[in-house]
Amino acid sequence: MRSGRIRRRMLAVAVVLTLGVTACGSGGRSSTPTTSPDVIRLGALMPMTGDNAPSAANIIPALTMAADQINAAGGVLGRRVEIVTADDACDPETAVNQANEMIKKDITVSVGGYCSSATVPTLRIFHNAGIPMVIPAANSTDLISPRYDNVFLLSGTTTIEAQRAVEWMPHLGGHKVVLVHDGTSFSESVAQGTREAARKPGSEIEVISEAQISQGADHYDAVAARIKAAHGDLVFFTGYYAEAGKLIRDLRAAGYQGKVMLSDGGVNPAVFRGVDASAFNGTYGVALPMPEFLPDLAAWSAKYRAVAGHDAGPFTLQAYDAVQLAVNAIKRAGSLDRSAIGTALAETQPGDVDLLTGSAGFNPEGTQKNVRFMLLRLQDGTFVQDPLSR
Repeated sequence: MRSGRIRRRMLAVAVVLTLGVTACGSGGRSSTPTTSPDVIRLGALMPMTGDNAPSAANIIPALTMAADQINAAGGVLGRRVEIVTADDACDPETAVNQANEMIKKDITVSVGGYCSSATVPTLRIFHNAGIPMVIPAANSTDLISPRYDNVFLLSGTTTIEAQRAVEWMPHLGGHKVVLVHDGTSFSESVAQGTREAARKPGSEIEVISEAQISQGADHYDAVAARIKAAHGDLVFFTGYYAEAGKLIRDLRAAGYQGKVMLSDGGVNPAVFRGVDASAFNGTYGVALPMPEFLPDLAAWSAKYRAVAGHDAGPFTLQAYDAVQLAVNAIKRAGSLDRSAIGTALAETQPGDVDLLTGSAGFNPEGTQKNVRFMLLRLQDGTFVQDPLSR
């Protein structure tokens, strides 16, 4: 989760990125991989170490499960599908290095991307290499602002997420909101979306104060004291779960008894680690669809549990669908020509492939159509779906 240091590392990232662009060159895009004739490789950069490693532990089994099921059914174009993973540690500089290494492994499609701050600097690298990206988790609007035609998001955008959050806040008794972010692309993007939604006519909330925390700190006592002094009735933290748990702990210790809302980056079972469960009373989370709240996916969840050895968590459905979409596009393209695959992805229709997350298809900017968010309540050390989103 060291992606929060993106601004302090931009110079180093820019140097590595420039090297990658020079090596690939916009004029040197390879349209077809030279991979082994019996293998199609899909690459996935994920935070396999660091604070966000629990997310990779959820997502990677879903990727491999999808590939294994496709291979069991005969593969695609007479080839088997292989998932190639690499650790970006949610760090932008590491992600750039790993993206350049991933290209050398001759992947056909990228199906990774968790932390937006680590995914954003890889966009240009994969674009210049001609590699389509189906991104299962990262959803900052920074991912679509370059308008690359090879980028496809499965988790909506932070703008949509913020709009849903603002719609739910008044129903939770939140009208005077304190907005807290961590300086990363994702977190700042959700915060900006919240500001904009709050200013729209008819909005029932007002952002009365804002604060920024530093990722990786052990305590947030000073920030918690300032938040309490603002006298808001709801705190919306737009960052990730490693900081969310510590912030909630310190808010309660400071005497803040109001509601807390977390972005989808904060909704992970790891948020409860090291924090008394009672601190989370009155805490809610905005989340993408999760298998445990979808009875129709009970059989899929059981298969996942057998593969992974644990229950499916956040972004597992999106990761599974990323592989399905990529392989279906390869099949419809009829070859490993990356340009043709990208076109096939953009032209995906609901009848082309069955997805766990909803109907298939992308908007012109590359976001999945009809993305749904859920409102969860944190209760007794677990998540419960709130009736507002049923």
